Amino acid sequence: MAAAADAGGVEVPGTELADGQAEPPGAGLTPAQAELLAAFRRHLASERNLSPHTVRAYTGDLSNLFGHLNRVGESDPVAIDLTELRRWLAWQQAGGAGRGTLQRRAAAVRTFFGWARHTGRLPSDPAAGLRSPKVDRRLPPTLEVDKVRAVLERLAAIADATDPSDDPDGRAIAQRDLAILEVLYASGMRVSELCGLDLTDLDHARGLVRVFGKGGKERTIPLGRPALRALAAWLSVRSRLARDAGAAVFVGDRGARIDPRVVRRLVHRSLQAVPEAADLGPHGLRHAMATHLLEGGADLRSVQEVLGHSSLATTQLYTHVSSERLRAAFQQAHPRA
Repeated sequence: MAAAADAGGVEVPGTELADGQAEPPGAGLTPAQAELLAAFRRHLASERNLSPHTVRAYTGDLSNLFGHLNRVGESDPVAIDLTELRRWLAWQQAGGAGRGTLQRRAAAVRTFFGWARHTGRLPSDPAAGLRSPKVDRRLPPTLEVDKVRAVLERLAAIADATDPSDDPDGRAIAQRDLAILEVLYASGMRVSELCGLDLTDLDHARGLVRVFGKGGKERTIPLGRPALRALAAWLSVRSRLARDAGAAVFVGDRGARIDPRVVRRLVHRSLQAVPEAADLGPHGLRHAMATHLLEGGADLRSVQEVLGHSSLATTQLYTHVSSERLRAAFQQAHPRA
């Protein structure tokens, strides 16, 4: 699953708890551990304003650590030292945890112990010297421009072919699906950001959309004409589906704010229907949008701002995608490559 940067720029999987963890966070902990974990959860959600996904991931990682410490007889948080934290990460690695998971868990415990020390809950910070493994910077999979165009044209054809007099709800769903794909590709926003859009976030006159990203950070993204047209068509029939959606822009089949899982299924299904299009989710469209912007001449800082990256280093990965494509084109076409 795609990773998402937390407030400190660390890449953390946004929707998983600690890998392999069957019990909910807090299960099987001592009262002192459970109290610390609950306070830490409140800190992440209320003071740092991290997303619910990141809060669950971090508290799941801490629960995993406490469970490990209980098994080795070190249940008192005050007695934890750097050596035991390193043993815990080594145990995770031996159990098959990948570098990305290990990096997230190291970030979680550093955040926890730093907060516990700062608030006086623990006398020291044993994680201050904890280092995490470097994550392989793989090139993100993406789509060619013509494949994205084919996906969007197919969805537009489905919407046009659905007779509103025979199947008004089906027509509304088809127009919603097209608008979702158009907005994801036009804006590069995360699926959680799309699902959180409210009607007041849309500025139709200026062709802009306001997005609240990780940590509640606000940014404004321009939308192209095709996305604006698709949005207008969807909003004209939104009332057919909206029952308990409040001000949500996108509504699920049952009338409430659309769920991210529904959007992910929609994107996978739409991409699979086009021959030779990669089987990617919403983050794949985000990668494609960023890559296509850079290939079209956009500067790196502008792409960083559109994507909402806290670190330019994260955005720089897309320059490698463009460079690899250029190299492949050179090797294929140049007579002396």
